[in-house]
Amino acid sequence: MPIQSSRSLIVFLCTSLAWSQQAPPTSTAATVDPIAVMVGRLDLERYKATIKGLTQFGDRRQGTDRNRAAVDWIEAQLKSYGCTNTERIHYTYEPPDPAARTGVRRPTDPSAGPGGSRRRGNIFPDTVNNDSMKQPDVKLRELNSQPSTPGPREEVYCTKIGSKHPEQMYILGAHMDGIGWGEAANDDGSGTALVMELARVFSSPDVVTDVSIRFALWNNEETGLNGARAYVDQRKDLQGLESPAGSGKYPEPKWLGMVQHDMMLFDHGMPLKDGTLPKQQRPEADINIEYQVTSKFADQAMAMAHKFQLADDKYATDYPANVGPHMTNTDSNPFMDLTPAISLREVERGAQMGSGWDPQHHQPTDVYSFYNDNDFRLGLNAAQTTLGAIAQLSGATLTVSK
Repeated sequence: MPIQSSRSLIVFLCTSLAWSQQAPPTSTAATVDPIAVMVGRLDLERYKATIKGLTQFGDRRQGTDRNRAAVDWIEAQLKSYGCTNTERIHYTYEPPDPAARTGVRRPTDPSAGPGGSRRRGNIFPDTVNNDSMKQPDVKLRELNSQPSTPGPREEVYCTKIGSKHPEQMYILGAHMDGIGWGEAANDDGSGTALVMELARVFSSPDVVTDVSIRFALWNNEETGLNGARAYVDQRKDLQGLESPAGSGKYPEPKWLGMVQHDMMLFDHGMPLKDGTLPKQQRPEADINIEYQVTSKFADQAMAMAHKFQLADDKYATDYPANVGPHMTNTDSNPFMDLTPAISLREVERGAQMGSGWDPQHHQPTDVYSFYNDNDFRLGLNAAQTTLGAIAQLSGATLTVSK
């Protein structure tokens, strides 16, 4: 065979082998995970900026002008994301006694029932600061100076409408009010910002879900879950009712599940014997997913919690998730006997939070500047976990632009 022909044959064979090892042009697009694309739209700096935006209103204590301004700001942000069908729940709050107005720590939520988790490790008091002079920042002290007064309250929510089953929905919640004479950056600016960021991603025009998703920012959590209870009392009997009849609109779709986000940033471990905590995040930091084992929907809630854990495995970038059965003292409690309900947070609510694992809880030190990027990244991972799980549960897909 001539040398030229041999060379041509070799080139042909090498070219053929190279083409055979390449995936077909359409296969790459076919293997793209739309949920991973959605999760990728979450961003640490945006999450931090949303928390920072909430802290401009100080502790956002319910029954104050700063609380009402924060509700207005949250609604404006939701609308700017494209979640334009915002609505408000209106209710009246009358404190049961003077102690409730001063922010004294409420007793364990009776709706939690038995089955609470044991405290563990070195246990230190988990109290509420009511001394304004413990806040060294004069401007923040002045911002938080207006006391709470009884009366009308409002809380805002918006909804992603399902394309196939608008009459069904998941509820994603966080409480926007705080106490303690700080900025309530972690409790619960971190959870509020998380839900707002999820509203932003799901409200993108190219995101389609089979069922609806509601993004709710509760008020009056710190006084005993009153905002979430008001929502349940007003809307539980409206589930799945078309209004007006024949319109295809469902003001209150049937609840498929409720997910609460409350304190997402601080997992530095248990207190040392002297009451101090490590300044840096513990190596075992994780996202805690809890359900209440005594609830009427305990089995379904447990199954949903494990779906979230699997979503964390697949979509969270840095931190694992662990599931526990002792959800308590959180806005998902009023829902738990009506629909599967879970909560996500930085540590276990009863065993760890109650043992003083977060010394900023209800304190003047709960300010944005206290937390570092690892703390904020823990919250972002919780957002990745919820987004991944709810996108799966809601049948979320991305439309292809032409």
